[in-house]
Amino acid sequence: MGDWHKTGCVLCAQNCGLEILVEEGRMVKVRPDKDNPRSEGYACRKGLNVLYHQYPADRLIHPLKRVGDAFVSITWDQAIEEIAEKLKTGLAAHGPRSFAYLGASAQGGHMEAGFGVSLMRAFGSQNLYTSAGQEFSGAWWVQGRMFGKQYILTGPDEHETEMLVAWGWNGMQSHQMPKTPKVLKEISKDPQRLLVAVDPRKSETAEIADIHLALRPGTDALLIKAMIAILVQEGWEKTEYLEAHCEGWERIRPWFENFDSRAALLVCGLAHETVHELCRLMATRRWGFHPDLGIYMGRHSTLNSYLLNVLGAVCGIFGQRGGNIIPGMVMPLGFHADERSEKVWKSAVTGMPPAAAGSFPCSILPEEILTDHKDRIRSIIVSTCNPLRSWPDTQALEKAFLSLDLLVVCDMVMSETARLAHYVLPCRSFYEAYDGTFFPWTYPEVYFQLRRPLVKPHGESLEASQIFTLLADRLGLIPEIPEKVMEAASKDRMTFGAELMGWIANHPEHLSKMLFILGKTLGKTWDSAALAALWGMMMTAPKSFRKNAARAGFETGFDMGDRIFQALLDHPQGLWVGKVDREKNLDEVKTPSGKIDLFIEELAEKAASLNAEEEIKALTLPEDFPLVLNAGRHRSTNMNTLMRNPEWIQGKRGCTIAVHPEEAAKLGLQDKDTVRVVTEGGSAVGELEVKEDVRPGMVLIPHGFGLIYDGVKWGFNVNDLTLHTHRDPIGTPLHRFVPCRLEICGEGKGL
Repeated sequence: MGDWHKTGCVLCAQNCGLEILVEEGRMVKVRPDKDNPRSEGYACRKGLNVLYHQYPADRLIHPLKRVGDAFVSITWDQAIEEIAEKLKTGLAAHGPRSFAYLGASAQGGHMEAGFGVSLMRAFGSQNLYTSAGQEFSGAWWVQGRMFGKQYILTGPDEHETEMLVAWGWNGMQSHQMPKTPKVLKEISKDPQRLLVAVDPRKSETAEIADIHLALRPGTDALLIKAMIAILVQEGWEKTEYLEAHCEGWERIRPWFENFDSRAALLVCGLAHETVHELCRLMATRRWGFHPDLGIYMGRHSTLNSYLLNVLGAVCGIFGQRGGNIIPGMVMPLGFHADERSEKVWKSAVTGMPPAAAGSFPCSILPEEILTDHKDRIRSIIVSTCNPLRSWPDTQALEKAFLSLDLLVVCDMVMSETARLAHYVLPCRSFYEAYDGTFFPWTYPEVYFQLRRPLVKPHGESLEASQIFTLLADRLGLIPEIPEKVMEAASKDRMTFGAELMGWIANHPEHLSKMLFILGKTLGKTWDSAALAALWGMMMTAPKSFRKNAARAGFETGFDMGDRIFQALLDHPQGLWVGKVDREKNLDEVKTPSGKIDLFIEELAEKAASLNAEEEIKALTLPEDFPLVLNAGRHRSTNMNTLMRNPEWIQGKRGCTIAVHPEEAAKLGLQDKDTVRVVTEGGSAVGELEVKEDVRPGMVLIPHGFGLIYDGVKWGFNVNDLTLHTHRDPIGTPLHRFVPCRLEICGEGKGL
């Protein structure tokens, strides 16, 4: 008999509560955790199959070093020594711009992010690349301009909304809010509420929606501008709200006053009457919107996000109950990096800003490496991500990574990226380590779960946080710690805190190295640098978090952070650690005026000039590529690169090329035939899936396949079909609008 342990899923940002049975040191069974206050007993089929993530065939046991075309096992001491020496040599020769940190992207753990960023900054570098830069560069850049900080991520108050608009989001498959399928079904069945889907195809979410706008692919920005124009021309704009909470409306209002919405909607393929009625509902109901990759990675990516925010402001929904709110946070997802500041780098080669809360767009990385520019990137540490399958243009990335002076990969498996590395360092899984995530997807409560180790570490693996601490120590980045502080680390936490802060008070120059100091002291005692960092974070939490914690029932006082830390240890199912002030939500806006800024100078010309006539020309596809590929379809059977064993799908169809029956008929093809998809970036061969819910003219391919598992490649990698240069001006790859064609395999004839 074993024991059931409370924990959380590590496969997506919802981190639903799980209970896992451990027998003889091995995880053997999974069930939903009914005691989890956020997920309340909900878990999807991915989380219930998380054992496939924990026990893949390609787990790493020892540190590895590339010698010729093979890897050999080495000790941790040798690995850290050699990597540190190569980093020092590279930085001395080429400067801080030569180094980049690729990480801070895990769906199951964020603690390594602070350590990786601290190491990067200690080198004097700002070259941070995260998976947020893959999807959200334009969207978070817009948030920074309009709300004052790139990490202020507004979202719908779904439990109080009267109408939820799913724009480019198939929540029934991709989740992205707690218990998404359950919430969407509840809204759909409630006669007092409406569910709206804006999606070119009849997705699983559109299937249950009250209203479905099946717009032409690539016309989101045009549709949003038409909707704002209808609101303005009908006099439905919320004038009092705009005056009280927004700035710049009078500067942008002329863009919509005489805009021909009827002509625009013809291009969008939508009936004016249907859209007009939706606008009326938006003017009279409490509503919120949930955008996703259809917006973020579609044509006009950044402009989509901008205009959608303007639409929300015109309807007065930001900061209002049932509208789009600013959730509370334990820790922001990143930091504000406004490229207008002289202190903030732009990328050396492409001149891109770090738009995604400090992260540069992933799409530019090949250009930042494959160049003779003096400040090109030459050394990289990759942690808890797999760019060679998850980021755009695999072929260009592979060429770039092979040209690096130093590539170090920290991972639990021999990933596709690790196969190109000079050094591969084995990480503990998220069920072998302390960790947690800071996704702020609840409102008004603030949730956090401290996951603790359920099983012993595999082989010689370490936390990524421990690895960064070892590197920092070997590089001489950690100051000499007094013996009294080291000894106090084995005593009670408050005694240690008093010794630590007494020392730091006299040496404030060491504050920037605090995570490494905690990792070397408490982290050594607890065998977890991540856990030590979390305690430090709670002890030094900002005033805003402490106010939220007080509203959640935590008494104020100098030891408040320690008491919250202990509560997290005592509640493995997680708990509410804060609650925001719902009546003062817009106080969280951080612009100079304290109001939502509706005028973004860099987007003004593009937004003003957007019109039906020009869009007709721009939407014309080339003759060689007459179809639109949606590269990265969300399904319940794909899971990024975190579920590597294909058996987890359990006989369901996974990596397919989905088209409407009309497209299959043009080539005389049937379901399960083998076809080739061709784009400007490359081609791939796979199984055809013929489905009525796919829009004619579109091709859908899921992400997360083409993984090499136990020596065999399963499925194909959709990023073999994408180009890193096919991107928005802010850098987001346009994966939801990739021109392509279909070919009958062996004949070369296409559609």
